[in-house]
Amino acid sequence: MDWNELKDLDFPQLQLDSEDQRILKVLAERLQDNYPYAKANYAGQMIKPPHHLAQAAHWMTSFVNPNNHALDGGRATSALELECVVALGNMMGYEKPLGHLTSGGTVANLEALWVARQANPTTKVLANAQAHYTHERMSEVLGMDFGTVRADAHGRMDLQDLADQLSALKQSNRTATIVATLGTTGIGAVDPLDKIIPLAHSFGARVHVDAAYGGYFKLCSLPNTCDNDAFAAINLADSVVVDPHKHGLQPYGCGAVLFKDPSEGKYYKHDSPYTYFTSNELHLGEITLECSRPGASAAALWATLQKFPLVLGGAMYNRLDKSLQAAKGLSSTLNTHGYWTLEPAMDICIFSKPGASASEISARNRAFFESKAAQDIHLALFKLSREQCPWNLEWDQENLVVIRSVLMKPEHNSPDLWEAIANS
Repeated sequence: MDWNELKDLDFPQLQLDSEDQRILKVLAERLQDNYPYAKANYAGQMIKPPHHLAQAAHWMTSFVNPNNHALDGGRATSALELECVVALGNMMGYEKPLGHLTSGGTVANLEALWVARQANPTTKVLANAQAHYTHERMSEVLGMDFGTVRADAHGRMDLQDLADQLSALKQSNRTATIVATLGTTGIGAVDPLDKIIPLAHSFGARVHVDAAYGGYFKLCSLPNTCDNDAFAAINLADSVVVDPHKHGLQPYGCGAVLFKDPSEGKYYKHDSPYTYFTSNELHLGEITLECSRPGASAAALWATLQKFPLVLGGAMYNRLDKSLQAAKGLSSTLNTHGYWTLEPAMDICIFSKPGASASEISARNRAFFESKAAQDIHLALFKLSREQCPWNLEWDQENLVVIRSVLMKPEHNSPDLWEAIANS
């Protein structure tokens, strides 16, 4: 929504006086200082505008302002949240999932690691070197040992390095909590979960799946067979995180943590002298680390799931598939124009201007990024490691700065947009 649309809003449903209206018009003007996130020419970071239905449901519920910490504060929206948890869990292959919505993937991953620590206080967290930094940060918050597992040339977890680290832990009578990332935020790489699971079981290790970005692609067929095999194994993992405020069309913040074994709710058990008397049923507040949580998020997600059910071949699948096609199409167009590209695993396209050295190419890519922004085409930058780089160049610096485009919107499936990006 641009200034011309915002400046005339008068919110007739609200009792706003003239001062309120004046302040809102000033705010509307201030909000123009943003990138055009909702438009097709924004193809940079992982920012996907919420669906209008989700916005309307969230706004409508905000008039009630329910709190899903306990039934006292959010009776209707707690029921909606439980339905959302079942839908998300079933998408992942969990028959009776335990879980809840969170403010985002960071808190969701924190809770998954916290439960892993409660189940085994000496467990060590092992994550792909390309995994999101939240795992190392949250491990530090929780006082858990953390280690990285080497990534292969495709950004996937190296199984031999994982096996070596699990073996070393076994020799000291310890085990691990393995974090498998299905859709790294950098390049969309998918860890080989189908191979990680049996390896983990052979060492008595726990497996947590961080599918904050890629989780909804469980509904799709990805370009690489090995990635589809990884997604098919999610139902065997102990826990999984997914962010509905990414591909799930929700406003920020809406994440979710799900556990395969409902009995793990015992690790959350606590009591309160004033919040848990409305019902003998389990309250969501009894299985969360967060206390107050917005019921409006549950209502918005529930409404969206009615329009876009999480079923194979459905409306949500069609939206996601357009993003996959967009990444494939942009990559092909860039190749035609002489760019270097990585094969997209999901809807993230990594590409580069060609050149002789890492420093020269990085400078060219930064200049390209700035020139596109001047044309109102908004992309992103990413540091590619030497191990992930398939191109022949002189490494006169540690990393190579490349261009990164996240094609989350169906509107990105446009040859005209691909050509506009590729044309220098």
